[in-house]
Amino acid sequence: MRVLGIDYGRKRIGLARSDEGGVLASPLPVYTRSGRAADDLDRLVHLIREQDVAKIVIGWPLHMNGTEGEMAGEVRALAQELCARTGLSVELFDERWTSTQAEDALIAGNVSRHRRRNLRDGLAATLILQGFLDKERAAE
Repeated sequence: MRVLGIDYGRKRIGLARSDEGGVLASPLPVYTRSGRAADDLDRLVHLIREQDVAKIVIGWPLHMNGTEGEMAGEVRALAQELCARTGLSVELFDERWTSTQAEDALIAGNVSRHRRRNLRDGLAATLILQGFLDKERAAE
């Protein structure tokens, strides 16, 4: 079962997918938003079908105290719309620290500031998805 991970942002959408066994997450190219929500949604639905995805996981923007962040409403709306358009299960997964972890990993890898901006969202999506996959396996 292939799972798609999404790190939703206002400018870019980080994407990752699992292997067919649902064990390992790998980044996909980052999607730069078009400025039109309907176009962005169409692109995500096309990607979901193209990648033969069976489940979707979206990073859930929580504050450190566990309350929902500013983007939470947008993420919930996206989750509902993707579920309605694809018929797939869409889960929200706590994304606290993923952007920081991604940035730290890229800095440790001596990646330039310009390249970090382009890679961070995909790596954050990969961390969200891998965390979800690990949690699912531990629950089995």
